This record gives sequence, structure tokens and C-alpha cells, in this order.
Amino acid sequence: MAKSKGLTLISTIKGSLLEGFYPAGWDLAKIDRLMDGGPEAIQKRRRWWHKDFRPVRCANPADFEVMMGHEIAAVVRKARDAGKPLAVIFPVGPMGMYRWAVYFLKHWGVSCRHVHGFNMDEWADAEGNTMPADSPAAFENAMQEAFYGPLGELTVPPRQRHFATKQQLPKYPLMIERLRNAGADLVVIYGVGRACHIAFWEPHFAADYRSEEEWMVQPFRCGARLHPLTIEQNAFHSFKSRSTRVPAFANTIGPGVFLQADWAIGGCDGAHDRDAQWQGQPLWMTLLHEPTPWIPSTYMPTLAGRLFYVKQLAGPLVPEAH
Repeated sequence: MAKSKGLTLISTIKGSLLEGFYPAGWDLAKIDRLMDGGPEAIQKRRRWWHKDFRPVRCANPADFEVMMGHEIAAVVRKARDAGKPLAVIFPVGPMGMYRWAVYFLKHWGVSCRHVHGFNMDEWADAEGNTMPADSPAAFENAMQEAFYGPLGELTVPPRQRHFATKQQLPKYPLMIERLRNAGADLVVIYGVGRACHIAFWEPHFAADYRSEEEWMVQPFRCGARLHPLTIEQNAFHSFKSRSTRVPAFANTIGPGVFLQADWAIGGCDGAHDRDAQWQGQPLWMTLLHEPTPWIPSTYMPTLAGRLFYVKQLAGPLVPEAH
């Protein structure tokens, strides 16, 4: 596929309002070259991928929700059958897979009494104060409506549900360590942000650390400052375009937690009608760019697991006016 020529962001960014906007560690020209291939390119294994990592193409959003939901339900059932506790990091986004996880768990009659749920992030202010749990925008509310509530009598016990408040989040590492010492696996379920964050661990946080090793052991942040790409992404898919309602800060787990996963289940479903999408570039960056703290999602292929994606995101990523 021919490289982009003429007027592009790269050729016009100097002197524009976008100069200095993107994370300092992003080589935009390199990122653009990564996306020159066809749909088959993102399935080609890279040397840094874990031997048990695999991207899974889904024909459409409906298939994506079923397949990812089945994967979640299967790891819950596997731990139940083994008589082991299970620690699960839950995201709010993607969300459609939860109703299918509930369906399969109910169909199989699998109780979640052995599951310990940890929400990976939550909206906050600069001091880490979160919104009321029953707020329509709160991730705690979203999990209750999408997963914990619909499971009914099979649900995760309330005392085993943990949310990313400034009181609970700092306790996550020790709670997870104790569960793993008791035989639990850690399963991390995740989406990939427009800025390639995992949870709300943003790319610009890389500037705060002297080395990759220091970055990799960070367990969490309260009152984390979000990138503008994250604000606009969430305005688009969670706030019905209303940017003014999206908080500018969040509490979030860090790589010191999500990179400890024994199994990681990822999902990218950011494709819409008329072939419009927002998540193709983040998916390609995640799979094809070598791991770097400036692109947090690039570490997920280094973990055992699956990354489900809607085939539309595989491109080709070429201009198309709508």
C-alpha cells in the first residue's frame, strides 16, 4: 500500500495548535508507517508478543460481544472448577461483552462466589475524590447495572467488589497479592484508549519516571491528569458528545498491577456505522509498535491472553469522506 503523500498532519503540524499536543514520546512518522499495511498485517506475530498471546478478529460488533463475553465467563468457570479464588480487574469500556458473560455463567449455573472484582479506574477530581457510586457516569454504577446486578443469585459477593476510590485503590496491590498467595490467578480485562492508555494510565505519565523499570512497577495513581484525547474519546462514546461533563482527572491502576496478569482479555470495538471508527490507530499501535511507556497498551501483547477486535479496525486505514 502506498505511503501517504501531500497534505497530512505530519507535513502540516509545525506551527499548528497540534504542535506539542500529542505525547512527547510519540514518533508520528513511525506510527503512520506502522499503519501502511493491509488487514493481515496486524495478525503477523511480533518478536515481543507472549507465546500465548493472540489477537482475535470478530466479524462484527455483535460477534465481538459474544466472543469476549464467552472468554470472560470461561475463565470464571475454569477457576470455579479448579476450586481456586479468582482476582479480576474489570473495565468500564468496552461494556457489551458483560451481558454475554452473564448469559453464559447463568446458562452453565456458575456461581461467582470465588471471584474478587477490582474496577480498574474511576472518574475523579485532582485530589482523587470520586463521584457518588449511583451517579449515571460512575463506573461502580455501570458495573452494578451491566454485570453484578444481572448475575442475580450467582453474583460476586458485595464484600468482594472493589472500586477505585482514593480509599480503596491504594489497597489493591496488597489485596491482590494475598489472593495470589492463596492460589488465585489475576485476570485483567481491558480496552485500549484513543491515547493508547490501559485503564486511565496515560502515555504522558512516562515523562515522570527515570526508566522503564521504574515505570513498570507503579501500582496506581489517584487524581491522575487525563490527556485531551481521552476526554474527547469519552465524550464521544460515554457522554453523548457532551465534553463539558467529562471529568479531567481519574483514579487508575498502573502497570505495577495490570502487567502482573496471568491472563489478559482485551477488546477493541470502536467501529460504527458508515465505516466510521476511532480505534483502528490505537489497535495497530498496540499490536505493531514495540513496547514503550509512551504507548502503555503496547505492553499488553507481552502478556498471555487474547485481544478481541472488530475486523473493521484492521483497515486498511485510508481516508474516506462521510
